[in-house]
Amino acid sequence: MKPNVGGIDRTARIVLGIVLLALCFVPQVRWWGLIGLLPLATGLMRFCPLYPMLGISTCPITGKPQAPQQEEKN
Repeated sequence: MKPNVGGIDRTARIVLGIVLLALCFVPQVRWWGLIGLLPLATGLMRFCPLYPMLGISTCPITGKPQAPQQEEKN
């Protein structure tokens, strides 16, 4: 899996996931808190399965590293 979740998106998903999981301790909305597992997992794995279907990637583009150019001697 190629990472498609970038830095800010990843941080937001992890924080949102933790906040939603904290709802598990509130008796009235206990089951809704389990929804927090989804953003937490996608943030930790840096991959969102929905993004490729929508053609989205918030991860910075990384190309192949270029070999250092050598100076020509005259």
